[in-house]
Amino acid sequence: MNIVIAAGILVTLVTGIPVVIQLLKGHPRGLIICFLAEMWERFSYYGMRGLLIFYLTQHFLFDPKVASGHYGSYTSLVYIVPLLGGFLADRYLGTRKAVAFGAILLVAGHLTMAIEGKPAVQTLTYGGQVYEFQAEGRGDERVAKMIVAGKPYAVTATETGDFAIKGLPADAAVPAVLAKGQYRLDVKDRDPLYLNIFWLALSLIIVGVGFMKANVATLVGQLYPQGDPRRDPGFTLYYYGINLGSFWAAILCGVLGVNVGWWAGFGAAGLGMLVGFLIFVLGKPWLLGRGEPPAGAKLKEKVAGPISREIVIYGVSMAAVVVVFLLVQHTPVVSATLLAGMFGSLGYILWFAFAKCEKVERERLLLATVLVLGAVVFWTLFEQAGSSLNLFAATNVNLKLLSKPVEWFGGAVVLGAPEQLAAAGISTTGKLWVNTAFNAAQTQAINAGWILIFAPVFAALWTVLTARKINPNPIVKFGLSLVQVGAGFLILLIGARFADGAFKMPLIFLVLMYMLHTSGEMFMSPVGLSQMTKLSPLSIVSFVMAVWYMALAMANLFGGWIAAIASTETIGGQVLDPAAAMTQSLLVFKVIGLAAIGIGVLFLVLAPFLKKWSHGSDDTTVAPIGDPSVSSQA
Repeated sequence: MNIVIAAGILVTLVTGIPVVIQLLKGHPRGLIICFLAEMWERFSYYGMRGLLIFYLTQHFLFDPKVASGHYGSYTSLVYIVPLLGGFLADRYLGTRKAVAFGAILLVAGHLTMAIEGKPAVQTLTYGGQVYEFQAEGRGDERVAKMIVAGKPYAVTATETGDFAIKGLPADAAVPAVLAKGQYRLDVKDRDPLYLNIFWLALSLIIVGVGFMKANVATLVGQLYPQGDPRRDPGFTLYYYGINLGSFWAAILCGVLGVNVGWWAGFGAAGLGMLVGFLIFVLGKPWLLGRGEPPAGAKLKEKVAGPISREIVIYGVSMAAVVVVFLLVQHTPVVSATLLAGMFGSLGYILWFAFAKCEKVERERLLLATVLVLGAVVFWTLFEQAGSSLNLFAATNVNLKLLSKPVEWFGGAVVLGAPEQLAAAGISTTGKLWVNTAFNAAQTQAINAGWILIFAPVFAALWTVLTARKINPNPIVKFGLSLVQVGAGFLILLIGARFADGAFKMPLIFLVLMYMLHTSGEMFMSPVGLSQMTKLSPLSIVSFVMAVWYMALAMANLFGGWIAAIASTETIGGQVLDPAAAMTQSLLVFKVIGLAAIGIGVLFLVLAPFLKKWSHGSDDTTVAPIGDPSVSSQA
């Protein structure tokens, strides 16, 4: 048994009981459907995301800098396309139909990811001769060996950064040490067919998330009347569902993807999304009519012969898949598109605020904009998890929980990693063996695991603080979240002092970093989701919610740039110089950590002034946005 799976079961049981009690006690039943649908959507997304950076660098053999760019482009588009999904839901489809359509695209996309094809091959050219590399293992278990005269040889980097071949005979045709500039690295057999299948899969997922994600959160908000004190606790419980899905995705898809094959990890993600789709469709009665198409949408109206407006909308959405297919392959184009989208969307909100809103509505929208900008900073750091932090865990973190094997009950129960047992000569035949090692993809479960622990606590905490009228305002919470995410990166600088001879720091420092990131996330994300629904006029609430996710898009774009700076060279998907990798990563982590803390402090200083723009939106007696009695007081 894998200890990560055992710990996951324990954490789920302990944290899930209070969540179930709160879900069944005093919340709309529709919250359960949204909870489960989003849980499986996040299972599919995070199951794939935890493997993606390794798939890019180890299966297709993209350079880490290029892979980080593609990763950032993909995750950016995942969060910018909700602008399209939110607009179509607001104007035509309604949130329920938009979510169902998005779920179908996600199922197709994740199952397409399971078609992996033959892996690419790394080559080295020296003296006119081309040498291939033989690569085995996935994730942190990746080992690449150079084939010389038909025999594989381990490779590494010297202290000066040169390329070295271990155990090479003196009479070999290539020297044991090659200085930079004496050789050329290339990649062959990167099959264009399977690479295009991969881009298609990403495109289906991106558009699917665009229709599903913002609209599920909007649907949660629609379950509660304006001023309902259950709204914030409800969003926090919904957030627990999101992270229950991502928690088990990292554990199960990480095990399958690394130990069985990429196809198995990606395929499991697709099956998870299929379950989420079925739950949402079958749970329609519990939504009590919420999220239906807006009045006047006329979806069934024929606009081209027998083709209805609804079919045209779906057809246009599939055309968007083609556009995204072309975009996702070209990082510079994605960057320019996202920057244009960001300024355009914020410009529209500002225009709407000053042209269409009275004072109360306008200042609430401006406050929402400030919170969106704070979210960009937070998520830029937080979203390093799937890229630079994932690669850092594989290269510079000791993922074994025990320093040596442990035998209990006269040897009937054995705890230890496989290589530790082999080195100690311990057999697991006829014994209960608990594998006490993570793999790098499974470290993505740490953040979600902390959320499973924290979510019920924070849901109860916000309720108690609200009842006592001492709940910190959202600006203060955002400031504290930025301080915490920055401090998390500084924890890794401390951990580096305890690194072993292989330049691997103890796992506890990564766990502590994710604890700070998670507590910061609990101050930021569910509160931010709730604020978008509170501060937005009803006529553009889905669009503003999509702009909230646009903040994540920009953060992932910027995060991809940062991850590229933090990366180091690999051969065959294996990092050759762990020391250089640690030095470069820690330098980047130090800079972004200190910057986040500084911006967080600025939020705390401005909080008393910005709070006035909310005009009591967090009061339990507040009137709906757009209520004439409120506007007349402006």
